[in-house]
Amino acid sequence: MDSVSILDKLIAFATVSRDSNLDLIRYVAELLEAHGIASQVIPSEDGHKANLFATIGPAGMAGVMLSGHTDVVPVDGQDWTLPPFEMTSRDGRLYGRGAADMKGFVACAISACIKASKLPLKTPLHLALSYDEEVGCIGVRSLIEMLQDAPQRPLLCIVGEPTNMQVATGHKGKIGARAVCRGREGHSALAPLALNAIHLGCDFVAALRAEQERLATQGARDGDYDIPYTTVHVGKMNAGVALNIVPNLCTLDFEIRNIAADDASAILDRLRAEAKRIATAAASAAPEAAIDIEIFNTYPGLDTPAVSQAVAFVKSLTGANGTIKVAYGTEGGFFSRDVGVPTVVCGPGSMAQGHKPDEFVSVEQLSRCDDMLEKLLDRLAEDTPLAI
Repeated sequence: MDSVSILDKLIAFATVSRDSNLDLIRYVAELLEAHGIASQVIPSEDGHKANLFATIGPAGMAGVMLSGHTDVVPVDGQDWTLPPFEMTSRDGRLYGRGAADMKGFVACAISACIKASKLPLKTPLHLALSYDEEVGCIGVRSLIEMLQDAPQRPLLCIVGEPTNMQVATGHKGKIGARAVCRGREGHSALAPLALNAIHLGCDFVAALRAEQERLATQGARDGDYDIPYTTVHVGKMNAGVALNIVPNLCTLDFEIRNIAADDASAILDRLRAEAKRIATAAASAAPEAAIDIEIFNTYPGLDTPAVSQAVAFVKSLTGANGTIKVAYGTEGGFFSRDVGVPTVVCGPGSMAQGHKPDEFVSVEQLSRCDDMLEKLLDRLAEDTPLAI
């Protein structure tokens, strides 16, 4: 099957992160099996979702791994003019949720696996599909554990997030955290006798903004990024029950997206110190005042040297002259840091289309990805071992 036909099938599976991806995984496993390719399905702890790993070619050897995620973001509240979970082909574009992010690459990778099954590969091709990437690269972690225990680890990983088929060597790391601010409740008519937890939260937001200003003006820089410094962002704030009650609890979710030159843990330590300072100052009015910070998600950044053999190899497949870095995160940081696999990001489409209504990938981009992977198969079929 060609990549467009496979993409048509993949889009029809509504694999929003909050829902199961098992039907899609079964489809891929059965399709591979029909072409003589065995795959390993790795279920989540609750059995509601699963990863998939397959190898084509000689066993017991290190190969090249193609990695992609199977989940997509919701379409709720978006003004789609086309059916989101039904592929629509129009004017050289293929529309549907996940077309760009990133079922387009997954379709190309599956098509490449089917082609590989008919070739006498000397170096194996690996396929790794994960779940829950869109909510913090959660599902891939069981794949990481499997690869850490494997006798042979991949020579190279290509993560197929949309880059317009440019070769990306890096992305920022991320810490997702929640600040739990505790005050003292009371009647709003007697507000000065209470301690408003929202006020504590606002004071902490001011500390976050001050840290962002420090990073922007004094922090490390990496000019390969659109935003060349580490960023701090507040995304959610929840508090209050009724207008006439001084709230005793306020929670806010924030994130740190750090470039490689910055230590995210050190930034978080500074923010914890600021939280303690704010709470200590408020304790004179209410001893129960506190701001506790909990980390609920984290993933490492990716920073593959642009002069590495791995990057040169992928550039030779795409014809690229230069490299880029991307703003969004991927599972690539885990493969690089925890498994020691040289990793790049390169896939069809643009993230400018991702997460939006009427998401699409162009037929031209899919074709370029197919061409890259066909060149990869040619290299995997050569008698000379890959120098990566």
